[in-house]
Amino acid sequence: MTVQFRNPDGMTRPTPYHHVAIGSGTRHVHVAGQIARLADGTPVAPGDLTGQVAQALRNTAAGLTGAGATFDDVVRLTFYVTGWTPDKIDGFMAGIEQVAAEIGLAVPMPPASLIGVEYLFEPDVLVEVEATAVCD
Repeated sequence: MTVQFRNPDGMTRPTPYHHVAIGSGTRHVHVAGQIARLADGTPVAPGDLTGQVAQALRNTAAGLTGAGATFDDVVRLTFYVTGWTPDKIDGFMAGIEQVAAEIGLAVPMPPASLIGVEYLFEPDVLVEVEATAVCD
């Protein structure tokens, strides 16, 4: 499978992600609902956006691996962050930078959306990650 990333002329630059991903392959992998929890459900990094971003991405990597994919196959990431305000970007990006090499997430990232939400399903959850990959 091949994923090509592009930042066409006329699109905002610089960004910490690519604007366009072109995936060729027949197997689609969707990983959703990844939060900062260990496999046994123990919360990780309560109250710490940086730590929760890092752990949610680790869990996303585990989901991809379980489906025979890697971040090299990812064509889209979506991040949901509670109580989002622009001043949180440094902590958010620090979580990505903290774990990127460990999980094989290239920076700039695949096309990504960061969506501010009022609340996720439990009060301690600050971030949730979804990934879409195209393989084979």
